[in-house]
Amino acid sequence: MMTADKEKRRAISREAARRRRRVESDVFGDLSRLLPLQPSIQAHLDKPSVIRLTLSYIRMHTVLKGSARTKAEASHTVKHGQAMEGAEDKTDLEKREQDRGQDKEERETEEAVEAMEETNMYLKILEGFLMVISTEGDMVYLSNNVSKHMGLSQTELMGHNIFDFTHPCDHEEIRNNIRLTAEEVLYGAKRDFVIRIKSALTHRGRSTNLKSATWKVLHCQGRAKVCVTPSSVSCLLLTCQPLPLSHTLLSTHTFTSQHSMDMRFTHCDQRVTGLLGYSPEELLGRSIYDLCHTLDTNRLTKNHVNLCLKSQSVSGQYRMLVKSGGYIWVESHSAVIPSVRPSKSRPGAHLPLCILCVTYVLSGVEEPSLQLSLDQTVHRYVS
Repeated sequence: MMTADKEKRRAISREAARRRRRVESDVFGDLSRLLPLQPSIQAHLDKPSVIRLTLSYIRMHTVLKGSARTKAEASHTVKHGQAMEGAEDKTDLEKREQDRGQDKEERETEEAVEAMEETNMYLKILEGFLMVISTEGDMVYLSNNVSKHMGLSQTELMGHNIFDFTHPCDHEEIRNNIRLTAEEVLYGAKRDFVIRIKSALTHRGRSTNLKSATWKVLHCQGRAKVCVTPSSVSCLLLTCQPLPLSHTLLSTHTFTSQHSMDMRFTHCDQRVTGLLGYSPEELLGRSIYDLCHTLDTNRLTKNHVNLCLKSQSVSGQYRMLVKSGGYIWVESHSAVIPSVRPSKSRPGAHLPLCILCVTYVLSGVEEPSLQLSLDQTVHRYVS
């Protein structure tokens, strides 16, 4: 008798468990279908991924909610004002509202298509991807072209913490940049830093397993964003460009140079003469700091430190002195490389390192009468 009762209770318990699992699967299925993803991706999401992505989209919606709510309030105010004025016939008013609603829907559809096309164009020009990161380090949103640069899809990264994917030596720098004071949030403080992040892309552009991932250097630029809602959210909106960038825009306003690890010139191409007035021979053995505007030395030092630690960097905009007087605005993209290639005769020889720079000139000569270095003074008296 006892055995029969036990079996009956077990059967009831098993059926209840099956029912709970079935209900749970239905709930997760409904939830995954609500996510703005392609059906082929929705079908292959596991339960933790559904929860992770749902939370990310809720947080992203909260960030965008402030501006949307402001527009809605403005629209409501306009409609209320029109209603107060009215002495119009009710039927005519309903027809006009209906026509206006149809026009609005068509207009919104057209605007959405145009916005999507414009966004895709910006992402192509950017040579990078967009990332929204919370003050806790959670990657709230990444643009869908992240897979092109990192080998990892948007759904694989969204909702995860950036510290799980970045080099341990860069964690302190990331914390310093995502830590926002009230004043920085209020005025939209700018951020500009370089980090190393896991990349599942091989040198041939193929995707590999995350366990075999290598480090890729990212140049991150952006600003703080706050959404003033009942659940106020602060985050960073960043554009992320993998380094080195593809230098396909080399022109007469660009010059390349090679430096020792202390940033002394070991080689420079002829275009520097037309841009700065120095011959390549004059620059050999001299430090790039000799040509930098004093007020921009800290920016160049930060770029130098990034190069020594992470092998690649972008300087940001700084001023280089022109030999005849004044200065020009430039930006240097740099990488650490072996200065000589291994040979068959010396396969195990130690390869000294050097720094390769591609410098883009961003302006014409400013304040040409200003003398900021001894070189400029000597050139003026000699000429």
